Amino acid sequence: MTDPAVPGSAPGSAPGSAPGAGLSERLTALFWRRPGLLVALLIMPPLLWLGVVYIGSLAALLWQSFYSIDEFSGAIVKEFTLKTYAELGLQQNIDIIVRTVLMAAAVTVASVILAFPIAFFAARYARGRWKAFFYLGIMLPLWSSYLVKVYAWKLILAKEGIVTWAANGIGAGPLLDGVLALPVIGGGSLSTSYIGTFLVFVYVWLPYMILPMQAALERVPTSMIEASADLGAGGLRTLRSVILPIAAPGIIAGSIFTFSLTLGDYIIPQIIGSSRYFIGQAVYSLQGTAGNVPLAAAFAVIPIVIMLVYLTIARRMGAFDAL
Repeated sequence: MTDPAVPGSAPGSAPGSAPGAGLSERLTALFWRRPGLLVALLIMPPLLWLGVVYIGSLAALLWQSFYSIDEFSGAIVKEFTLKTYAELGLQQNIDIIVRTVLMAAAVTVASVILAFPIAFFAARYARGRWKAFFYLGIMLPLWSSYLVKVYAWKLILAKEGIVTWAANGIGAGPLLDGVLALPVIGGGSLSTSYIGTFLVFVYVWLPYMILPMQAALERVPTSMIEASADLGAGGLRTLRSVILPIAAPGIIAGSIFTFSLTLGDYIIPQIIGSSRYFIGQAVYSLQGTAGNVPLAAAFAVIPIVIMLVYLTIARRMGAFDAL
């Protein structure tokens, strides 16, 4: 007699069949009757990993930020206090936070401006080999070592590098010197200025903006663009009223990558740029050289809070509905 829930299946193992076959059939019938059980078993390992390793480490980080450092002995005082967060209000620490946020915002805006025409061409016009060439060109830089790319840019942007050589060759040396003479963002060379830091950040994170933006632009129906033209809308009006609203989720998804990765990066500012710290450098220095783990943890909480606020605003605006 067959099981009515699983057509053609026997409740036990068939005569002469291996014992494993009967167990397999019973498990199949169980999962068929209770699909939620199978889903729970499949997602339990990654959820445990996420809960223990990721969320657990974040909780430990948050907890340590409420400790403080004894000013005389330098030892960590494991008592709950807001003293460490009060230290973030010191002017030098505020400068680090503002500097990092402004750089992340500038990198994100520049990435959007540079990525949009590339992603639009790939989504609307690239076909066949051109599409493959597009993906290869975008993905190829991601296959090389992160450190190799950063050190290569340090040589390119150095005072004796190819950028300075090319600028002098076309007579633009005085213009480059004038840019480097600008206060705050200038420096002795591009490799020791915020301009160089900005250029390398944009280069490294640009693919993370192009790919989600291209995927979003491919969802824009051609019929809507044609209808907009039929109704008399020009190119800019169609871009503003049709293309950008549909592509907004991809733009926001890309901005999450570029903004968050710039907030937490410490290698690029360490190798290229001035001696002024970003948040990532401050965290690295405080927990390593200075041994001030509570203040390092408090600094590390800042990008997390900023990204939580950003994601909350984006979610309320409905930006993730089409993702």
